[in-house]
Amino acid sequence: MGTRTTLSARISGSVALRYTLAILSAFIALLACLFLQRFLGIAGAYLLVFLPVAFSAWYCGIGPSIAAVVIGLAGATIGFEPKVHSFPRPDLDSSISMLVFVLSSFVVMALGEARLRENAALHHAQGELELRVRERTSDLDAANLGLRDLSTRLMKLQDEERRRIARELHDSVGQTLAALAMNLALVRTDVERLSKIANALTDSESLVRDMSTEVRTISHLLHPPLLDEAGLSSAIRWYGDGFAKRSGIKVDIDVPEDLQRLPSEMETAIFRVVQECLTNIHRHSGSALARIRVRRHDDHVSVEVEDKGRGISPEKQEEMATTGTPGVGIRGMRERIRQLGGRLEIESSNEGTLVKLQLPVGDTPIGDAVGTVPAAAA
Repeated sequence: MGTRTTLSARISGSVALRYTLAILSAFIALLACLFLQRFLGIAGAYLLVFLPVAFSAWYCGIGPSIAAVVIGLAGATIGFEPKVHSFPRPDLDSSISMLVFVLSSFVVMALGEARLRENAALHHAQGELELRVRERTSDLDAANLGLRDLSTRLMKLQDEERRRIARELHDSVGQTLAALAMNLALVRTDVERLSKIANALTDSESLVRDMSTEVRTISHLLHPPLLDEAGLSSAIRWYGDGFAKRSGIKVDIDVPEDLQRLPSEMETAIFRVVQECLTNIHRHSGSALARIRVRRHDDHVSVEVEDKGRGISPEKQEEMATTGTPGVGIRGMRERIRQLGGRLEIESSNEGTLVKLQLPVGDTPIGDAVGTVPAAAA
C-alpha cells in the first residue's frame, strides 16, 4: 500500500501527466483489442478496455478517468477496429457489454475518487504529525541542552567551592593552630618541673600537630595547591605517594616530567578521575598494585589507571551496560570527561580493571594561559 500511495502522490502532482497516462493507457488497450478481439470476444475486449479506466480512476482522478471511458466507448462504437465510412450498428450483446462497461466505469471512478480523497486527507494528517514530532524533538533538544549547561555550571561551582574551602583551611585554621602550638611549646618550657602538667602539655602538642597535619591533608585533598602551582604531573605524583603510604598499595606512576600544562578545568578533571580510581581500587579491588600512565599526544591527552584486583562483577557490568546507572563516582567521572569533549572507557575482568580516558587538546601549549613555576617549586 505504501508503494501505491507513493506512486499516486507522484502522479497527482502533475495534471498533464495524469491525462497523458490515462489517454495513453486507453489507446494501448484499444490497440491490444485490435489484435486480440477475435480471441477474446466482445466481452473480453470490453474487459481489456476497462483496465485503463480502472487504472485512471485509481491513480489519475475523475477527469482522466472520464477521458479513458470516452476513448473506450469510441473504440466500441467503431467496433474496436477503424473502418472508413462505416459505423456498425451494435447488436444486443454489444449493447449489454457497453452498458456494463459504462456502469462499471462509473462505480470504479467513484471508488477511485473516494480513495484519492482519503489519501489526500492521510497525507495532510501525516504532515501535521511530522510537524508535531519535529516540534517535540526541538523542545526535547532544548531541554537536554539546558540540563547539560546546568550540570557544567554545578561542577564548576563545586570545584570553586573546594578551592575556596582549601584556601580558608590553609590560611586561617592552619595559621591559628601553628600559633597555638608555639604558645604551648613556650608554656611547656616553663612548667617542665611539673611532670603531670608537662605530660599533659606534651599530649596537647601532639594532638595539635596531628590536627594540623589532618587539616593540611584535608585541604590538599579538597584541592591540592600543586595542581595550580606546578601542574598535573606534580599533583599526581604527590597524591600517588601519599595514597601508597596511607593504603599500603604500591602505586606505579608513569607521568612525563616535562608534561606540558593543560587548561585548568582539564587538569582538575584528570586529577579527580585518578583520585576516584585509586579510591575505588582501595575500597573494592583488593589489588596490591595500581598503575597510572599519562601521555600527551598531538591532539589529545590519554590517561590509564589499572589494577590487578578482582575486577567488577559480571552482574554489575551488565547493570552498567543495560540500565546505564553506574555508581556515583563512575557517573561523576563520565560527566566530567563528557563536558570536556572526551570519552571514558572501563574494561574489567577477573584479572583486574582498566580505566581509560581521552581528552582533546589544542596545538598551542597552555603555559602562558595558566602560568608555570620552576621545577624547584614542584
